[in-house]
Amino acid sequence: MSVRELVVLGTASQVPTRHRNHNGYLLRWDGEGILFDPGEGTQRQMLRAGVAAHDLHRICVTHFHGDHSLGLAGVIQRINLDRVPHQVTAHYPKSGQRFFDRLRYATAYRETVELLQAPVGADGVIAEPGGYTLEARRLSHPVESYGYRLVEPDGRRMLPDRLAAHGIKGPDVGRLHREGALDGVRLDDVSEIRRGQRFAFVMDTRLCEGVHALAEGCDMLVIESTFLDEDEQLATDHGHLTAGQAARVARDAGVRHLVLTHFSQRYSEPDEFERQARSAGYEGELTVAHDLLRVPVPKRR
Repeated sequence: MSVRELVVLGTASQVPTRHRNHNGYLLRWDGEGILFDPGEGTQRQMLRAGVAAHDLHRICVTHFHGDHSLGLAGVIQRINLDRVPHQVTAHYPKSGQRFFDRLRYATAYRETVELLQAPVGADGVIAEPGGYTLEARRLSHPVESYGYRLVEPDGRRMLPDRLAAHGIKGPDVGRLHREGALDGVRLDDVSEIRRGQRFAFVMDTRLCEGVHALAEGCDMLVIESTFLDEDEQLATDHGHLTAGQAARVARDAGVRHLVLTHFSQRYSEPDEFERQARSAGYEGELTVAHDLLRVPVPKRR
């Protein structure tokens, strides 16, 4: 049975706290695992969450600030130590190549796994592995930063009652699906569009065009809300979002499940992030993330 869920490994921003590790998020998408922004301590958080190195197929880094990337060294070495049997692909801003190289070879170890480096230098599709498309969009932060968006192609759902009404059954169902028509019956007559799912990951950024493009129509949006609304000027100055800003993005984009994360250590009351997000008019599913939480991607409509 396929699994689509977010495993939250860490939710702190610049400084970890007693209860929040630096960033780290694993998206399980059917048989593939995509690790986003492995901050310091990610390898240990993986152990606590029951995530193995063998679960990782892609690593996506939004930018090279330490809370989003210092865990790369440990994760890459663990992938090699455990002799992961498949290729692992790493996406990250092209301008940060020197940082990636330093983290990849931070200490001596034996390389046993093929790690494909696929740096991101512009908006657009960065991978089409089959089953989904992975896109990147430039964000607005003091260093070059990209958000990521996973898009599953639309499919078709056959409608049993309509098939029966037209007397179509057995192998003829597959033939109709492949050919688009059968004995005067069109595919549209007996089926409907099965909309593909969409997931977006948006970290350190001010409001910008890229944020809205990534969020549009998503079933799940994981987005930073470093600050509360009363500190909006601080958020803008440092290239971040507030809870209210993130929620308005989700509201306007029609997001079904909003996951807020990347919280400043200055706040001790997580419920306030939820209150401000609701006050901004977001009415969908809402999660204020905490470490080791598992959040299922919403089922298709």
